[in-house]
Amino acid sequence: MTQTAPWTVEEVGARLADDTARAWLGDALAEAARAAQAPPTAPSPYTAHTWELRFAAAGRHCGQDNADAVRTLLLTEARAGLETLTRLYRQGSAAERRAVLRALPFLVEGPHAVHLLDDALRTNDTRLVSAAVGPYAAAHLDPHAWRHAVLKCLFTGVPLDDVADLERRARGDGELARMLTDYAAERTAAGRDVPHDLDRVLTLTGEKPQRPQEL
Repeated sequence: MTQTAPWTVEEVGARLADDTARAWLGDALAEAARAAQAPPTAPSPYTAHTWELRFAAAGRHCGQDNADAVRTLLLTEARAGLETLTRLYRQGSAAERRAVLRALPFLVEGPHAVHLLDDALRTNDTRLVSAAVGPYAAAHLDPHAWRHAVLKCLFTGVPLDDVADLERRARGDGELARMLTDYAAERTAAGRDVPHDLDRVLTLTGEKPQRPQEL
C-alpha cells in the first residue's frame, strides 16, 4: 500500500516566493493532471509530456528548497508509473533522481522500484544515498541489501538519522552487528576514526559497543 505524500498543494504554494512561482506550479499540476487522464502512448526518447519538462525545471521556477516537494506533487498528480519513474530517474540530474527516490513510497506498491534504490546506493553521491534509505527502502529492501545500505551511509557520511525505520530493522540483527564490528575494526586498524553513528546502531542490534582498542 502506498503512503500519502507529506505535502499538500496549498502547503507547497505557501512556501513559494511569489505569485509567479505559484502560477507556474498551478499550470504544471494542471498539465500533469491532463497527462494522467490521457490515453497511454508508447514512450519515445524524442518526446516528453509537458509536465515532465516542468519536473526538470522545478528548481529554477520554485526554488531549490522547494524542488523535491514540487516534483513529488507533479509525480503524484500525473500518476507516474514505474516506467515513467525509471525514465525520469535515468535521464535526470542528481536533484531529479533524488526527487524520484523520495516519491517512491507515494507511487509504487511493492518492491518493483528497488532497482532504483540499488542504483542510487552504488553511487557515492550523499544526496542519492540519503534518499535511497527512506521509507521505501525500509519497506522493501531485503535484509542483505538493507545492511549494506546502512554501511554505505557510514562509509559516505550520511547520518543514520536518514535511515527510515532504523530501530525496527536493526533490532536483534546479529549479522548487521557482525558487519558493523568488522567495519569498525578495519577503520581502527587503518588509523581512521570510527563514525560516531556506528555505536548507536550497534546498540540497536543488541550488541555492546566496544572501545576501538578492544575491537
